[in-house]
Amino acid sequence: MTHHGLFITFEGIDGAGKSTHIDALARAFEAQGRVVTLTREPGGTPLAEKLRTLILNDPMDALTEALLVFAARRDHLQQRIEPALARGEVVISDRFTDATFAYQGGGRGYDWETLLNLERMIQTTQGPEGIFVRQPDVTLWFELDPEIAAQRLAGARVPDKFESQNAAFFKRVSDGYAQRLQADPQRFARINADQARDAVWQEVRQVMQHQGWLA
Repeated sequence: MTHHGLFITFEGIDGAGKSTHIDALARAFEAQGRVVTLTREPGGTPLAEKLRTLILNDPMDALTEALLVFAARRDHLQQRIEPALARGEVVISDRFTDATFAYQGGGRGYDWETLLNLERMIQTTQGPEGIFVRQPDVTLWFELDPEIAAQRLAGARVPDKFESQNAAFFKRVSDGYAQRLQADPQRFARINADQARDAVWQEVRQVMQHQGWLA
């Protein structure tokens, strides 16, 4: 059977609990015979991982952050995401462009229109359907109160420069995600991350079943 590639992204503020469900979703697709590529942003390729280290740890202004993130994303798309989709694989990424709008746009307060221009430039690709801006087929937004997220992160590990931000920063990040959802509501699925792990997983699975991708 020939499969079409699927591009699924997980989004949410730090502490929202995405990682466990990313792995579970990958196993569910593999159980149905699909090949799955698991990846993340920033990162996903050797070059992008080097840029990730700079982005998460070195002090810089919002524009520099955004440019490095989009540079990493371009390499990620060219070297990993697009080839996997062309092979008919399921690509599941821990964050993608919505995170840039949420963190640099919402959290840092950087100009939204400039980010939109960078998005169009970096994610423009060509396929059988012509030239288009690559976006996920579905984005699962793990929505969680920033105060609860901060409690989950406390003492978990040495925080990077984003994880160490205060609740007000993460409130702006959450608002950034909400703005992206409003601009493209058909692509987003809101997941209530403030509930038991099994209940969160059931919401994730129901989204995939609704799309017709999982039985």
